[in-house]
Amino acid sequence: MTSGVARVMTDCLLLCCRSCCYSGAAVGDLPSCVHEYMDVYSEVVQPDAAELINSPFGGRYCGPIPPRRRVSLFRTLALAFYTDKNVSTSDLFTGRYSFINDSEYEVGSPVAGSPCSFLVKGAVKPTGVIVSPTYPGAYPKALNCHYQFLGVPGERIRIEFRDFDLFFGGPHCPFDYVKVYDGPDNNSAVIGTYCGQQRNLVVYSSESALLVAFVTLPRTANTQNRGFKGIFEFSNSFTKLDFISKNDGEHIRGTECDQKILSKKESSGFVFSPNYPFPYMPKLVCRYFIYGMQDAQHLERVRLEFVLFDIPKGSKGDCSDGYLKIYLKGQETTDSYDKFDYEMCGEESLPAVVVSDGPRLVMVFSSGELMGRGFKANYTFETEYKVPGTAAPDGSCFFTYRSSSKKSGDFNSPRYPSNYPSGTNCSYLFLTNNNEQVTLIFDNFKIHADSANASVGSYGVVLCQEDWLEIYNVYRDSTEKMVGRYCSTSAPGPIESNRGAIGLKVVLHTDSEGVYSGFKARYSFETAKSIFGDCGGNVSSQESGVMTSPKFPENYDGPTKGQSSVSCNWYVSVRPRFKILLNFERFAIEGDPALRGCPAAVLRIWTDLSSYPKELCGEKGAMDRWEYISTSNTMRFSFIAADKAVGAQGFRAVWTEVQEGPSCDEFQCETSGFCIPDKLKCNLVNNCGADDNSDEAYCIKEAPQEDHSLLLIGSIAAILVVLVTLCILCHRKRRRRRRGIHRPLQLPVPSGSSRRPPPRMCEELGERFASVDSV
Repeated sequence: MTSGVARVMTDCLLLCCRSCCYSGAAVGDLPSCVHEYMDVYSEVVQPDAAELINSPFGGRYCGPIPPRRRVSLFRTLALAFYTDKNVSTSDLFTGRYSFINDSEYEVGSPVAGSPCSFLVKGAVKPTGVIVSPTYPGAYPKALNCHYQFLGVPGERIRIEFRDFDLFFGGPHCPFDYVKVYDGPDNNSAVIGTYCGQQRNLVVYSSESALLVAFVTLPRTANTQNRGFKGIFEFSNSFTKLDFISKNDGEHIRGTECDQKILSKKESSGFVFSPNYPFPYMPKLVCRYFIYGMQDAQHLERVRLEFVLFDIPKGSKGDCSDGYLKIYLKGQETTDSYDKFDYEMCGEESLPAVVVSDGPRLVMVFSSGELMGRGFKANYTFETEYKVPGTAAPDGSCFFTYRSSSKKSGDFNSPRYPSNYPSGTNCSYLFLTNNNEQVTLIFDNFKIHADSANASVGSYGVVLCQEDWLEIYNVYRDSTEKMVGRYCSTSAPGPIESNRGAIGLKVVLHTDSEGVYSGFKARYSFETAKSIFGDCGGNVSSQESGVMTSPKFPENYDGPTKGQSSVSCNWYVSVRPRFKILLNFERFAIEGDPALRGCPAAVLRIWTDLSSYPKELCGEKGAMDRWEYISTSNTMRFSFIAADKAVGAQGFRAVWTEVQEGPSCDEFQCETSGFCIPDKLKCNLVNNCGADDNSDEAYCIKEAPQEDHSLLLIGSIAAILVVLVTLCILCHRKRRRRRRGIHRPLQLPVPSGSSRRPPPRMCEELGERFASVDSV
């Protein structure tokens, strides 16, 4: 093409072809556009009707929807109308055409062999317009256009697309697209690939060359998108990128001064404002994306400390002229740049140190009309464990919980509920005040353990060898005594620190293979209890005894309101050179050692006071054999129920002083072989252990003697009642006789009468009692 050659632009204002068609029907769709239609040819090279056969077909249209604006690719545009009707009217279609100068489409020097490729040199044309070949008309199919921009050293190129409308086939733009290369050819790094409708699309070259490629698919589908129009500029006043490249930042291609800084695992460095240490240029907007590591193995956060800060405030004393906005929560992922965490300006802006909430920290620097020195800040990538508590200053996985700071709270494995990292050792130290104890309660627990036995609880160093959690009592002399090692899904039971200990320590160890979600637990600092807890005691100088849970055989209760746990501690000791046999007759404590451990309640047994205890929960079957024997003459038991305990029947256990060995000076059990004191024989308690009742097997049961005391007391009471009754009767008769003596007339008793004087019974009885009293 030569400058000044006209192109043809048409606007179809009305289309009303009489045809059985669908609105906006595409080419070749039957029965659409068969009887009456219009064909468009906008890529005709020569103005010859025969040339239409060789020209690309621009589309067939019928129905009420007219085609969109068309601009010819060359000097000719053809419209073909077809009808098989006998009568035709002028209102079938109406349009408008115009001849336009094609100088606007000559972006630069034409490249031979392509109707839409140009070379643009900054020395010849420092500014101009870039348009698609037929803008604003619908662009043709099967285009391959290249716009090559070449500046002089020190220059950068800026392109601003003010209108952008391409067919959208998806985010990856598989059909029509504009691809921008950060260099002179398509071997250069790609800045971006764009399609669909774009707004505020601005790209910058990193250096003095840029290539824009516009490609459309050679398909049959009918598309009528406009293409694009923009402006370009060559300039050496755009921001120099050395303030990024001289440090650990990486310029984000296509932007004027945006940069990203990626962690190299706990790395650190500095970030600067543009042109630092000299004053920055006005009207700049630069973004800083500082990203820590985040994957299955790593999670980091960003600590930013300002060394120098000078961004002048506006005339109103605020940040309306220039500012630095800081985003700590990943707001950029949702383009929520209006929801910043800090907006900073002035010479001394607080905070001096900020820490991201997660692996991302973003800054947006905007310079206004006023100029300042800018800023310098030190960034540090720290491993993020997402564990509440006071972290170690060196960034290691060590957290401290002091009663003086907080009386209760939560703690968890790194990143919970996500998987914890492999190859990690984390410590949690709980320090009490004087006369206090700390209680730990585990609510969730899942630690990787391939060697764990699914039929029993996963406790101890034998079963827990891959990943594990250990709990220790910590003492003032810096000694530590292990309570237990736990893994798999066998959660530790509730635990209280010992009297005399200054707190508890929890250690999580993970190996290099396999990870799970870890644990979540609670801690509570409370006033110290008795050495025996809420119940329990010290037992000595006895050969045998019975231990039961609180309220047995009724269900035990959880702690009272305001307490985190209830506990009972028993200490049993027997004669030297003897041992203690413990046999459980009944046992039912909520929990399941194999499936979920004992998180709500637990009974711990120390058969060896120098080792860690056994943890028991669950339910003992009627035929199960649960017995334990101490390694010395002492044994300790501890029952503890957490605030989440719902209650169960508890336990009843018999302990017995025993000796082991073939020789026995007292009673030797037939099955177990234990030697027990003779006095324990026939005491109605099985002291020989589970499945051995030989100490009660051959006992002679004496017939019970009759108790005559009640019979004797009853007889005496009956006699007394009879005597009292007789005395009352006699007393009444005497009174009647006395009244008869004073009567004035006595009837004579006839001779030969059978009436006799009444016997003197009362007098005789009175005389007898009188004689008895006088003895």
